[in-house]
Amino acid sequence: QNSSDMPETITSRDAARFPIVASCTLLGLYLFFKIFSQEYINLLLSMYFFVLGILALSHTISPMMNRFFPANFPNKQYQLLFTQGSGDNKEEIVNYEFDTKDLVCLALSSVVGVWYLLRKHWIANNLFGLAFSLNGVELLHLNNVSTGCILLGGLFIYDVFWVFGTNVMVTVAKSFEAPIKLVFPQDLLEKGLEADNFAMLGLGDIVIPGIFIALLLRFDISLKKNTHTYFYTSFVAYIFGLGLTIFIMHIFKHAQPALLYLVPACIGFPLLVALAKGEVTEMF
Repeated sequence: QNSSDMPETITSRDAARFPIVASCTLLGLYLFFKIFSQEYINLLLSMYFFVLGILALSHTISPMMNRFFPANFPNKQYQLLFTQGSGDNKEEIVNYEFDTKDLVCLALSSVVGVWYLLRKHWIANNLFGLAFSLNGVELLHLNNVSTGCILLGGLFIYDVFWVFGTNVMVTVAKSFEAPIKLVFPQDLLEKGLEADNFAMLGLGDIVIPGIFIALLLRFDISLKKNTHTYFYTSFVAYIFGLGLTIFIMHIFKHAQPALLYLVPACIGFPLLVALAKGEVTEMF
């Protein structure tokens, strides 16, 4: 397994600091857009996310694409090794193994990347956004449910403050031309694929609850009861919270902090199940 594929475990200290770091980053981006030309910033970000998006999408579609390759496909193994120093002081900087199938996936992802770079089409944006989200859930792990509650609770406050308390998050989200959000065309029936009026869902509203739901799946497995009760409960809770967000946004015609509804649902529903089953101690 490549070192880059190893999951990063989030501790309670990391979870407590995350909203502060996120706030500083968000405010920094806001000031950047206010001080510097939005055109040049987005050009730089487009190139950056063009590369990251291709790599993320390639990694995401690789397992699915494997079933389409014939058995006699000439698959060769490659290794990208980059070291620093020599002899006993040699240190690995990059050690990545891949094969011909991965190169095919990379080529297909590059087509999407060029499409995104040239057109900024919402489908290409969403393909990259979904790839980032799936990779984020795969590579970020919470060490326990308490840490997950700290992380979700902190980001609950973060989301509410920056959406309702200021115009910072909405301004950055609208100015930031990068696949850090999924966009949903509201005029799809009128304009088809050329729709240009979008509702947005930040990738953080997918990844953060996603890693908590993944944690509950691991908790289900640890109970060794051959059921995925907590996973399905939290998954349904996420859908409920997201639906409630859309409903409230439609009623009040104002941007809504999705975590305001997702966090209580994703924590509350599984907690109620744990209380009903008498497994609160095992959960925490």
